[in-house]
Amino acid sequence: MCGFLAYLSPSPDAAARAAAVGEAAQVLTHRGPDESGSWCDEHAALAFKRLSIVDLERSSQPLHYLGRYVVVFNGEIYNHAGLRAELAREYGAPFVTDGDTEVLVAAYHYWGEAALPRLRGMFAFVIWDRLERRAFAARDRFGIKPLCFVRTAAGVVAASEQKALLPFVSAAAGVGPDPAALSHYLTYQYVPEPLGLLGGIGHVGAGEAIRVDPAGAVERVRWARPQFRPQPPADPQGAIRAIRDALRDSVHAHLRADVPVGAFLSSGIDSTAVVAFAREVNPDLLTFTAALEVEGYSEAEVAQDSARRLGVHNQVVRVDAQMMMDALPRIVWHLDDPVADPALVPLYFVAREAARQVKVVVSGEGADELFAGYPIYREPLSLRPLTGLPGPIRAALRRVAGALPEGMRGRSLLERGATPIAERYYGNARMFTEDEKRALLRRYDPAVRYTDITAPLYARAAGVDGVAAMQFVDLGTWLPGDILRKADRMSMAHSLEVRVPFLDPAVFAAAEHLPTRMKLPARSQQTKLALRQALRGVVPDPIVDRVKLGFPTPIRVWLRAEMYEWAAAVLADSDARAVVDLDRGLELLRAHRAGPADHSRKIWTLLVFAIWYDVFVSKVRQPGIVMT
Repeated sequence: MCGFLAYLSPSPDAAARAAAVGEAAQVLTHRGPDESGSWCDEHAALAFKRLSIVDLERSSQPLHYLGRYVVVFNGEIYNHAGLRAELAREYGAPFVTDGDTEVLVAAYHYWGEAALPRLRGMFAFVIWDRLERRAFAARDRFGIKPLCFVRTAAGVVAASEQKALLPFVSAAAGVGPDPAALSHYLTYQYVPEPLGLLGGIGHVGAGEAIRVDPAGAVERVRWARPQFRPQPPADPQGAIRAIRDALRDSVHAHLRADVPVGAFLSSGIDSTAVVAFAREVNPDLLTFTAALEVEGYSEAEVAQDSARRLGVHNQVVRVDAQMMMDALPRIVWHLDDPVADPALVPLYFVAREAARQVKVVVSGEGADELFAGYPIYREPLSLRPLTGLPGPIRAALRRVAGALPEGMRGRSLLERGATPIAERYYGNARMFTEDEKRALLRRYDPAVRYTDITAPLYARAAGVDGVAAMQFVDLGTWLPGDILRKADRMSMAHSLEVRVPFLDPAVFAAAEHLPTRMKLPARSQQTKLALRQALRGVVPDPIVDRVKLGFPTPIRVWLRAEMYEWAAAVLADSDARAVVDLDRGLELLRAHRAGPADHSRKIWTLLVFAIWYDVFVSKVRQPGIVMT
């Protein structure tokens, strides 16, 4: 796990900019404190910060291959030993290290871009071809590892995090916020990729690559698009066994490292399954759990019981309101773009503690998207009596719903049932409506709609049922934009590598064809039915049967008490009021304290943006980051 920056220029000025590249890469030191490296020629300058996980004594980067290629690579290729043997056998490929970086660049040399589907792992990389003066950069199929870039008059600059690119953004472009990206943030609670909020910086999407030609032109390439294709299995029990076998194999593969590996453990089935399979390889596995200091919000007791049943050590990290308030500016700095998911704050602290004892952890991200774990996925089932009605009747019901008083019992059900799914569902977190954004934004553009993000995904999901369509939307938006961003940024803030065994090609293959009846039981509020059946006997029964709770944080409670004065001061003093009416945020805060309405998530969305603006745009707030 590492950080890199690559400057690629059509004009022969890269060598002159090498010092600037190296200096800019210093902001990535948290991603790789073990070793630094750099290289340049006339047209490329590459800088690298290494977190040594595999082949500790060698595999330094930038890594050279055959005198032709130079590569910087962030991630892990879990099948690199098998690929190495195949390349040596079929092509006589030479290797001088035991690491996966050399295998990656060798695979590109012999197989070209066709190497990408062969890679089992998480990755973001840039390969510079010295002979043809071309670059190829790619990101893994799920978007586990980040890769962003900016096009400038002098060339293309790519990096692991956006903040490393800021010195290369022209003063005319500024650092944001991009109006469309801000509008989407207020809807989704994160900035959906490939957009970025900072100064024209964008992302290589999950399963995407870019080609940079000698003239500096950038071409986006889609190399992978995981998609759900439900169909009844010929052997349902065989499909259940395939899930268990694929996940076990994936967890075992994800434990391969030359440094200590631990695990995050919550109260849910996902992380517990990962721990259960991991202890088969390492009975002395260390696990880490966050505990929030408000009654009813802590997962610690359940996680500790699971740890006892599985026979592994568990360490609880306690988080209170003051810790969250103190750390939020640092957290926002690490995020680059704001993410208003309160669960990332306790994740920051549990990652900090884990990093003191291990260098790698395995975690349960991705299970909900693959196996239909979110309770909202049950909505197409509950709305069937309405969605099955003829279109004109549904249109009439929608008009009736709109005429009913706000908050009236039954209004929401009628409205959702009469609204097509492509308009109704755009993700797990839905913060501000268009009417609310019109009042909040100083410059509201009605042409920017949330459907701009989801419409292409629904088009590709044509022909599948509503549940699979919702999963596909989340796979393309929520997963890389929120879940994986917070996992990567909060762990790398402490130089800790997080691995996610659910997001493995073989595990996805076991999930992609599951029909809805195997994912969501018809007469229960339970979710992830097939996964739970697969894990019976592996995970303790109380966890198998436990209803998903998510990872709740008590901001609802704290914003009425411990956090109230702090939140009011942030909203009152922030320079973000230049683009967002934060007085409306203060009104929400006062109404939230008075109750009974719960406005905590909307308030948190505004708080995180206000801090982001003051850190990255007006720069009046210091995040407390010390560069080493």
